[in-house]
Amino acid sequence: PQYGLVFDAGSTHTALYIYRWPADKENGTGIISQVEACTVSGPGISSYADNPAGAGASLKPCLDKAMKVVPAEQQRETPTYLGATAGMRLLREQNSTKAEQVFAEVAKAIGEYPVDFRGARILTGNEEGSFGWITVNYLLETLVKFSFAEKWEHPQDTEVLGALDLGGASTQITFQPGVTIEDKNTSVFFRLYGTNYSLYTHSYLCYGQTQALKRLPTNCSRSLQGSPSPQQISHPCYPKGYRESITTTDLYDSPCVRAPSTPSPAQVLTVTGTGDPDACSSAIQKLFDFSCGGNRTCGFNGVYQPPVRGQFFAFSGFYHSLHSLNLTGGLSLSSVNATMEQFCNSSWEKVQKEFPAMNRTQLRDACAASSYTLTLLLQGYKFNHTTWLNIHFIRQVTNMDVGWTLGYMLNLTNMIPSETPQRVIGLQRSNWIAATVLLAVMLILIFCLLTVICLQKNSFGYESL
Repeated sequence: PQYGLVFDAGSTHTALYIYRWPADKENGTGIISQVEACTVSGPGISSYADNPAGAGASLKPCLDKAMKVVPAEQQRETPTYLGATAGMRLLREQNSTKAEQVFAEVAKAIGEYPVDFRGARILTGNEEGSFGWITVNYLLETLVKFSFAEKWEHPQDTEVLGALDLGGASTQITFQPGVTIEDKNTSVFFRLYGTNYSLYTHSYLCYGQTQALKRLPTNCSRSLQGSPSPQQISHPCYPKGYRESITTTDLYDSPCVRAPSTPSPAQVLTVTGTGDPDACSSAIQKLFDFSCGGNRTCGFNGVYQPPVRGQFFAFSGFYHSLHSLNLTGGLSLSSVNATMEQFCNSSWEKVQKEFPAMNRTQLRDACAASSYTLTLLLQGYKFNHTTWLNIHFIRQVTNMDVGWTLGYMLNLTNMIPSETPQRVIGLQRSNWIAATVLLAVMLILIFCLLTVICLQKNSFGYESL
């Protein structure tokens, strides 16, 4: 087998995926498998802006693990990639020099290992969405299948699937619309296995779950500017009775959060949860601009989007935010809303007893995260009560994590050809049968020939005598 390594350097954390595939077969659906997934300890690499060497050092434990998985004699031929997403996009906007220093240290650390390192780079939002779409459709065999007739075929009457991705700093939607795409900036074209795909894709920076939830307290705190210290912030999405202290520096430490024009000295703020589902929903809606303007169809913030169409697979933050409340099992929208309202009305004491396995931060954010997910899907991406049932929330397909990394590796290693493979390398079943019959016929002919020769020799000897 051959191996490939891909680092997913996200905004909140980094993960290393180790893939394997047979080297003696035509590349096709279902051949690649995920051997291992290693989560890098600590935050995402963009958090090491002031300590670039720390970003490189953080990757080494997972690289050490990979070296135990990949056989030593194959390590130098193992393609290795690092793709960074919205966290590094934000850092590059803030300070491109610091972003380059982080990448230099990351490349240096990976370069110390005997692998075929092919570079670290920042993916564009459209690339992140597109590679996630390729991963979903590759794993669910909508692009190509090896048929019973022993041919690679494009599945008939099978529509490709849409992909919904929610990260820490950005969110992506990618699907094949039923209309011509009006905005070329949201259009991508692929030719995969002999079939053309024209897709709509868009990525919204600062609308990943972590960054969106980070902006919520500032909506509450602005109305309190100028009040005597310590300031009190009532947070409608936190459970009733939850309390924590933060500083104004913590509040505005993200480029996605609009800081006041006249910064005040650092203050300690007391955040108190009020557990109010309606107020929580209203606060989340204020993060978006849902108006489209004119007759144009759009998602939100005036960005063009054709109407959603077909089946969608939602992964990453979409899955995790709803799975924490057991809402990923194909429930109706009314059931999801009812469960969320009940949870968001609960006290801090009650939710701690009901969800003992969930850590403090996840439990605090569960109402806000699930409410944000619903607002994004329904009012942002324009799903409704009917099309909601077309969304399938998943984490894995056939024991492989769903995300952009597999599609990224498939693309960079050219394992998805533009034309359909005509055959599998190695003999197919029909060829084995033909070869066996031919060999049997040849053996019979050789036996007959030897018999004739022997008979002739015996005849000649008898005549001589």
